[in-house]
Amino acid sequence: MTTPLSVYFAGALFNHKELLGNAVLAAYIEQCSAGQYVCILPQNFEQTEARAVDIRNQDLRQVMTCDLGLFNFDGSDLDSGTVAEFMLAKFLDIPSVILRSDFRVSGDQGLAGDAWNLMCSFYPRTHIVQCHAMMWYQQARQEGGTLHDLMHRLYTRLAQMLVESLDAVRHEPPLANRAPDDMERLYQWASRFPGGGFAEHCAEHLVVEALVAEKRKKGLV
Repeated sequence: MTTPLSVYFAGALFNHKELLGNAVLAAYIEQCSAGQYVCILPQNFEQTEARAVDIRNQDLRQVMTCDLGLFNFDGSDLDSGTVAEFMLAKFLDIPSVILRSDFRVSGDQGLAGDAWNLMCSFYPRTHIVQCHAMMWYQQARQEGGTLHDLMHRLYTRLAQMLVESLDAVRHEPPLANRAPDDMERLYQWASRFPGGGFAEHCAEHLVVEALVAEKRKKGLV
């Protein structure tokens, strides 16, 4: 069996629909990939009584350490925390998949472009998975059965598309064949520029050289 790859699953997590939707989709991704992809859900390690900066630092460290990223771009306006995490992932050239199931057209790219602000588009090693949530829901519902049957059809279909995109994007070559020292310097800088005690937080929880070496062994950097 191949070594499982970790996927940072970024998205809004502020109500029961978002929390449960994230958890269900993460489970289906792991199931449909036969355990190849294991989603890391920020909602599973949030501490409601922690300081805001501690939550931020914890989430950013997870972005850095995960092998890939999955970013939920639903909503008439993108979740700002998800955008910040996406930009860190792109700064580190982490293979990423954007998911949008929202059928509304937003942003400033017109009908021919992506349905969000253009500043979040056009990045390398990034695949986009789009679906029309209402249409998929109705199609799954028309096949009959229980609510559980409907959910299984819809989430299996979506997870299979995401697994295919994760498979494809992780095999795209890194932006540059950087020397080990270059990548280590990039990750060291990523641990310093956010401020707010992030460098100290990283120093407590990871060794940059070991992290870069592990990602290189997996062909990710």
